[in-house]
Amino acid sequence: MLPARPASPTEASGVAEAGARGKPRALVTGGAGFIGSHLCEQLLAEGYRVVCMDNLRTGSLENIAHLEDEPNFEYVEHDVTTYMGIPGELDEVYHFASPASPKDFTRIPIPILKVGALGTYNALGLARLKGARFMLASSSEVYGDPLIHPQTEEYWGNVNPVGIRGVYDEAKRYAESLTMAYHRHHRLQTRIVRIFNTYGPRMRPDDGRMIPNFISQVLSGRPLTVYGDGSQTRSVQYIDDLIEGIWLLMKSAEVRPINVGNPVEYTVREIAEMIVEISGCEGELVFEPLPEDDPRRRCPDISRAREVLGWEPRVPPREGLKKTFDWFAGRSNRPEASSVKR
Repeated sequence: MLPARPASPTEASGVAEAGARGKPRALVTGGAGFIGSHLCEQLLAEGYRVVCMDNLRTGSLENIAHLEDEPNFEYVEHDVTTYMGIPGELDEVYHFASPASPKDFTRIPIPILKVGALGTYNALGLARLKGARFMLASSSEVYGDPLIHPQTEEYWGNVNPVGIRGVYDEAKRYAESLTMAYHRHHRLQTRIVRIFNTYGPRMRPDDGRMIPNFISQVLSGRPLTVYGDGSQTRSVQYIDDLIEGIWLLMKSAEVRPINVGNPVEYTVREIAEMIVEISGCEGELVFEPLPEDDPRRRCPDISRAREVLGWEPRVPPREGLKKTFDWFAGRSNRPEASSVKR
């Protein structure tokens, strides 16, 4: 298992040697999380030296254990809401730290707000100090329960600032505003990716979001819990498509926020039925009341991503869901899975 160590502004970094070898160096906050761990993999594959930072509140060392022997990978256990001291040069900072599960909104609301505010402030300050390009992982949650469909980047959203979901929605909206302030006032090179519903391997089984919920329930032989009547829609994208969009955005000259998501809508009931079909098991659906402020529809307009990045999702839902189901099924068969630190 990877050793955890605190960040220290005085420890040796070896970055001068890395620069001599021509390898860029990137920091990924939240790097032991679902999306962050896949991003670390992508950067390593592109020839980067990667510093993965996480406090393991919702991330897991299990997600990055396979990177332990990578010579260009470094793990730092640290809370981004406190001072971030990374020695040596940095070329890029990817701020992906933040609990994102609906369960977290009631369990740890204050830390979510602190990551969006203090964490973003610290990450931006570090990027400015290092002269690094900065990317903020924002979210479709900035649109709240949208009143226009699909959602373009110009839409300002319909968010309840005092509702349960407001701690995450407003944290991301504030983080976007702070990022743009650094771009305008300090001329920092910034990027903002608005991530729509993404799924894939390494999601937390107890995440509370739709797809891990459905898969965990069908694997354990329980009924699948559908909130509302199941007619509300989601546009879901596989993790590989998201990572490609993130990579293309960071390499582009686009400063404006960009939606990265799948513009094809499915009802929640359709997604539940696809997972049941993939599992080959019997699957009963049970219906419960819709949570407070849960959006009825969420669908990105990806015209900007198509035009600026040449990007659109390529993994069909059934293919992505099968890969995700197989990962969850394999994990549930491992006796050590329940003991891994989370």
